[in-house]
Amino acid sequence: MAPASASASASAAPPLDARCAVCRGVDISLPHQANCSHWFCGHCIVGVWLHGSVLRPSSCPVCRRPITLLVPSQVASLLRDEPEIAPVMNRIEQYNGRFAGVPHSMIQWLLDQPFYMRRMLTELRDTCQGPPSNFKIQVALAAAIALLYLASPIDLFPEAFLGYRGLLDDILVLIIAYVYISAAYRDILVARHAA
Repeated sequence: MAPASASASASAAPPLDARCAVCRGVDISLPHQANCSHWFCGHCIVGVWLHGSVLRPSSCPVCRRPITLLVPSQVASLLRDEPEIAPVMNRIEQYNGRFAGVPHSMIQWLLDQPFYMRRMLTELRDTCQGPPSNFKIQVALAAAIALLYLASPIDLFPEAFLGYRGLLDDILVLIIAYVYISAAYRDILVARHAA
């Protein structure tokens, strides 16, 4: 798969006080962010993966969660064609291709939500680049349908008869819209960063 443009596919940069979670270096070389939101040097996280079992995702050295997706920073994406950097970036794309599409537990999905929501909201605010137009349309449609249901007088569990328990269907509609949007955004990230 051809890499997407650097601005659309990558986070700008790790926070200024971020350190690689493997080497603890102050200057993260080829920064990559894992689905647990921790930052790594590209060569460090590849080394962790190759040192362990290549048949299962590596665990984050900080939080011990399985790393199922590594997203390059803008700097790493821009340098991806440099001869000394290309092998590391290719390994990370292989890693993403192997582990980003596998089914995850509900707990893993819930733990990954802050990572996806921060990235998605940052991309949606980006006026120059950002997510594909069809994703923006999907988000708008899901939000519009959810709001239309909430505003309509038709309810599966009417509040007039059930009181607060009648809000369960409204909450369920919001959860379904959120899950749909989150899954669609994860698919975009996987398509961008997997080999």
